[in-house]
Amino acid sequence: MKTIKVVAAVICDKDKVFATARGYGEFRGQWEFPGGKIEEGETPQQALIREIKEELDADIEVGDLLKTIEYDYPKFHLSMDCFWARIIAGKLILKEAEAARWLGKDELDLVRWLPADLYIIDLIKEIL
Repeated sequence: MKTIKVVAAVICDKDKVFATARGYGEFRGQWEFPGGKIEEGETPQQALIREIKEELDADIEVGDLLKTIEYDYPKFHLSMDCFWARIIAGKLILKEAEAARWLGKDELDLVRWLPADLYIIDLIKEIL
């Protein structure tokens, strides 16, 4: 099975995290933490900075690695490094997602997460 290596930003502002609803593909409308594929020669942190700039037109500071999620989708294996992040410049402008929300600890279960992203929700709740 093919492995796809990606990164995700858990963008935090006080007691809320930023999530987006996917605007394309077979998982359209399901919620995720923004990010994307790591390109050749990039560190995970560099990839995350680039992806957030491309997807949300904002600059972030990448914090600590929260968790690496390993998940088998039907057609591929996903390896996703999830990092804490914070906005340092710009406003979050949706370029690829169809919707976005700031979610507090008690709101994290109100959206339909992508299967792999579900594996980090309980950890985020503990920390928030």
